[in-house]
Amino acid sequence: MYANIITANDANMTYIIYKELSFFLIGLLFEIHNKLGGSFEEKYYQRAIEKKLLESKIKYSKELKADLFLDNDKIGNYFLDFLIEDKIILELKTVPKLLPIHFRQVKSYLKAKNLKLGILVNLRGAKVQYKRILNATAAE
Repeated sequence: MYANIITANDANMTYIIYKELSFFLIGLLFEIHNKLGGSFEEKYYQRAIEKKLLESKIKYSKELKADLFLDNDKIGNYFLDFLIEDKIILELKTVPKLLPIHFRQVKSYLKAKNLKLGILVNLRGAKVQYKRILNATAAE
């Protein structure tokens, strides 16, 4: 349904990973924020996103457990807000501003799941803030 890697433009062969799917998700986030505003708890945005994903027939997992291993020994686990189409981690926040710890959290999730793209979104406030976070070490 969605292309894995889409060539953008210029001679440097810049790529936008999962372009169509990630743009769809960003549009969905803006739609939800426009309808609800930016003053609710994270769990309510999570429910709204799940509703829209179901309506759109987009495959997803919610609150997905991701185990962390060292030398084949489990040393911990994470819980991802959403895994979309087994490709993109969608991590929600409702905080005054995104901090470095939030970016590290998504990078850790990407590494633990060996995925290429995470979208970190902050739904608090007057406008949606989002960042695409790449994992350059993920397998093809």
